[in-house]
Amino acid sequence: MTRHLYVHLPFCAHRCGYCDFVTVVGRTGQHAAYVDALLRELALERDRLAPELETMFLGGGTPTFTEASALERLLQALPPAAEITVEANPETVTQELARRLRRLGVNRVSLGVQSFRPHLLSVLERVAQPDTVRRAFYHLRDAGFDNISFDLIYGIPGQSPSDLEADLGDALELGPEHLSCYELEAKPGTRFTHAHGEELARQADAMESYFEIVVDRLTSAGYRWYETANFCRTPDRPDGRDLRAGHNLAYWLGRDYLGLGIGAVSTIEGCRWRNTPRLPAYVSALVAGRRPERELEPLPLDVRQRERVMLGLRLDEPLLVDGLGDVLDGRALDRLQRLGLVDRNGRTLALTPRGRMLGGGVTADLLA
Repeated sequence: MTRHLYVHLPFCAHRCGYCDFVTVVGRTGQHAAYVDALLRELALERDRLAPELETMFLGGGTPTFTEASALERLLQALPPAAEITVEANPETVTQELARRLRRLGVNRVSLGVQSFRPHLLSVLERVAQPDTVRRAFYHLRDAGFDNISFDLIYGIPGQSPSDLEADLGDALELGPEHLSCYELEAKPGTRFTHAHGEELARQADAMESYFEIVVDRLTSAGYRWYETANFCRTPDRPDGRDLRAGHNLAYWLGRDYLGLGIGAVSTIEGCRWRNTPRLPAYVSALVAGRRPERELEPLPLDVRQRERVMLGLRLDEPLLVDGLGDVLDGRALDRLQRLGLVDRNGRTLALTPRGRMLGGGVTADLLA
């Protein structure tokens, strides 16, 4: 039985131009009905879950935009988990909301900061301003949250290296336990690429240098670069708690997980499926007592092995390669070792620090 649960809450106050997640704008009158559908889907899939979970992640959308009583009812009905993360946009985090989340057992919040620079927040069409972020952070701290993550984006149209340095400095001044730093990915054909296409092309050429700034600044500040885009504070004592994102770590380690909600993905026992992204179809199927329409994707052994390599090599811990030899290119491995990009040590494989800076390109070469 799986010990990892993802719950998708798609509602947002508005849709940012660069976003390609499954989202629904507004619809406050439908939040309660959607939560009803989520709980019906949970009941249909409950036997796939362990009695107690290791991780649960409420993502979106903006989960904290969900109508308060519906969100509370959902959190009360979900199974217990050691790590419970809720994504939040800063403008939705009030003192009351922070206290409610903590009272309901949430112990980790992922705050969608993206940037502290007003001109870049405007480009991203974000509502929150720098003071909104700080206020949200202090509301969470005052409510007792001692595991807060910031999402930051780099490669934003109009961004300069000094803007990125300043964003990292503002984040470090607050001192969250975790930082996720992602390069901006704008899907071709979206209104965002039409509006900023030329500048996006220029930023693409700067991504490598931005990545180096992120890694250097955060590791110099004592954060562990434990995954390609993710950093966590290291414990003060050897017996300190692990501040890595446990739910995402389950993905990177190839663990089974169950996803609930529109567009949610599940991977269990060699099969992957994705729920319909259409809200009316999802709700109506579950009202009728049926599972929602799903796209099924069987995962043959070689696909699972390739994913294990691609995801596992994103981490700073060596990958155990027992049983993965069929998908590794031996000649490429020898060449990459000579170049100082890969470290093979008996039954384990890892990218060197230099190899991690090149990331996916090195991993692609390794795969036969």
